[in-house]
Amino acid sequence: MIQDKTMMNLLEAGMKAEWLRQQTIANNIANINTPGFRRSDVKFEEVLNEMLLKKESPEPDSIKPEIYQPQNTPLNEFDNDVSLDTEIGEMIKNSVKHKAYMLILKKKYQQMDAAIKVSG
Repeated sequence: MIQDKTMMNLLEAGMKAEWLRQQTIANNIANINTPGFRRSDVKFEEVLNEMLLKKESPEPDSIKPEIYQPQNTPLNEFDNDVSLDTEIGEMIKNSVKHKAYMLILKKKYQQMDAAIKVSG
């Protein structure tokens, strides 16, 4: 079972990754008509999974999301690989993750508040 401190660290790291991913998506969209531009993406879940498989205790500053360029998508008429449909889909997935992190965080704070009220 994941301890509360570890859970809070994971939530913090997830929210930082989600923020970075949102910036990356916005940058991709801003460059949709830039000739030769290659879209970027963020690796977070892979980095986190690797850390958890090693059974390392995750600290928020040690879980570093990585910006990378997949370069496996076809080029369009602007000789770049940005697709508005893809970016909007990624933005929606990212928003869902954000909502999930916020709901879990809200639940953790409600649990702490309930514990304080019981002991107080």
